[in-house]
Amino acid sequence: MAEVKAGLQDLVIATSSICSIDGTRGQLTYGGYDIHDLAEHATFEEVVYLLWHGQLPRRAEMAELKQQFVEHRRLGPEIVELLRRLPPPQHPMETLRTVISALSLYDAEAEDMSEEANRRKALRLTAQMGSIVAAFGRLREGKEPVAPDPELDHAANFLYMLKGEKPHREDARWFDVALILHADHSFNASTFAARVTASTLSDMHSAITSAIGTLKGPLHGGANEQVMRMLLEIGSVEGAEAYVKNLLARKKKVMGFGHRVYRTEDPRATVLRKMSEELGRRTGQPQWYEMSRRIEETMIREKNINANVDFYSASSYYVLGIPVDLYPLIFAVSRISGWTAHALEQYANNRLIRPLAEYVGPRGLKYVPIEERG
Repeated sequence: MAEVKAGLQDLVIATSSICSIDGTRGQLTYGGYDIHDLAEHATFEEVVYLLWHGQLPRRAEMAELKQQFVEHRRLGPEIVELLRRLPPPQHPMETLRTVISALSLYDAEAEDMSEEANRRKALRLTAQMGSIVAAFGRLREGKEPVAPDPELDHAANFLYMLKGEKPHREDARWFDVALILHADHSFNASTFAARVTASTLSDMHSAITSAIGTLKGPLHGGANEQVMRMLLEIGSVEGAEAYVKNLLARKKKVMGFGHRVYRTEDPRATVLRKMSEELGRRTGQPQWYEMSRRIEETMIREKNINANVDFYSASSYYVLGIPVDLYPLIFAVSRISGWTAHALEQYANNRLIRPLAEYVGPRGLKYVPIEERG
């Protein structure tokens, strides 16, 4: 019997030059650049270029990418109308999945599989993902979508389009850092789903729709939403430790802890912890960070399990004024850069992804006519 790797655990199925993870040392790099270096010095636009091209942009290349984002960030009237007409979803990810799929109907290059066309589709999808999420967030509250501001960068524009007012400089920078941290993470579930779809030589929009459907799962993109709902339920710093111990006693999962890859602290959590603390202090809402810190200390003491990327992003987004049920969609606003990078890489050196399964069912059965089955 062949060795079965449940969930493809630790199974290497391809090579990639986009992202590297060292789970033992807790290191994450994009194209050779450490995530801490990028989070401190880079912008999300620079990281997008890095993921797509394998190198950081020169000034002219950066200026061109920013201008292309300006040109493509605004949604077409047909997409805004679709957002108006779709029924209220049980979860906003359903709407995002539907709209991204629908975008292909309005893309003249949807079926053009040339590298040039696929790169242009990657750019349009990345430019518009945040616009879609922001427009949805406003329309469901009875407000009109806000047109993007050509003077704002990608992160600041999202906050502006969602809330209708230009964000504080520090808020915009921290959100930019959050987008950098979530931009890629090697062959995670949604990225792998995108690559499987791309490996069939299906179109870019289908690959991204597959990724969004995968991200919707609570074990992937929905975790930070559940973290924030937990914090809201706890309600106070004093009640945090008892709440967590109660969950552990009942053998319930504490969302935002543990990771399939990292054996030490998730390097993204290191940056997000600081983000949660500083944003909480600046906005006069330190209780969410303090509550999170108390939960983290309890989990390390009781179970020796570290926080992952979802844990501190929850409180960070909350003090930025982002609705809790939009958290998984924020993940997509960033990860679209990584998804498209991986789709482009898959197309460039494609082999159909088709694993095997170890059959464990019955054998040697003979067909019995239905009349004789009783």
